Amino acid sequence: MHHHNHYYGQTHILSRYCGLDDEHPPRIRGYLQHGWNVGCGWNPVHEFFDGAWRYTWSDAPRRRGHSLGRRNYHVVGAPFLYLMELEPDLGAVPEAERSGTLWFLFHGWEGGGKGGKIQGDHARLISEIRETETEPVTISLYYTEFERPEVRRAYEKAGFEVICFGKRGWNYEGTDRRFLYKQLETFRRFKRVAANRLSTAVFFGVAAGCTPAVYGDPMALEGDNPLFGGQARIARLWPEMLGKEIDLEAARATTDVELGRPYLMPPAEMRMLLDWNARD
Repeated sequence: MHHHNHYYGQTHILSRYCGLDDEHPPRIRGYLQHGWNVGCGWNPVHEFFDGAWRYTWSDAPRRRGHSLGRRNYHVVGAPFLYLMELEPDLGAVPEAERSGTLWFLFHGWEGGGKGGKIQGDHARLISEIRETETEPVTISLYYTEFERPEVRRAYEKAGFEVICFGKRGWNYEGTDRRFLYKQLETFRRFKRVAANRLSTAVFFGVAAGCTPAVYGDPMALEGDNPLFGGQARIARLWPEMLGKEIDLEAARATTDVELGRPYLMPPAEMRMLLDWNARD
């Protein structure tokens, strides 16, 4: 099993959904998509062992993979949606009590010590956030930026509350299996979710009932692979998800597609698919 499957505690969520141990989940004999992806579900240079199954959130990565000659795909839906089924009341407040904007800064990555850092004009982004948002703003930084004092303090000095949901883990170490639980609980008390790039967090926020926005300096990421097509490709394919004011009905429809809501399956089917049934 690839260690990416444990990112954000996703395998743990699926194991719990199947009625199995979510502290030490069974292996997934293949690769589970761990974030929203504009390619075939993974990094363009990701290595796969021969014959491995690729479990994607939605059908679009499967189709893009097929166009590249890759096979053995199965669409399962995003683990975050299964978590929402498991925790229908976690963090929920009456709709009228939801308030504020949860704002996600596009983040770098660990890379086992070779991680790419984001570079951009934080002062300009802060100014645009202030000009745009009409309610209190909470900035969410991934730990790679939260632990960079020059980044974190820029937003703290601007008067924003700054939070971090933890670490997704690396090589099975440091995985916060409550990562997505904390995100879901937080999303459900905010009225709006925003980010400077269309990203996983935006789709999760919409799924949890937030109104989305995507605007501001998208920042540059060291080592960003051009095979993904960059921000221009995202603007061509998902224009309805970009801007300071986004049509909520359209955003919800796109979110259902990208997170694979039509492909959610019952626990018995998932146990069979992942070969998690007890053997005689």
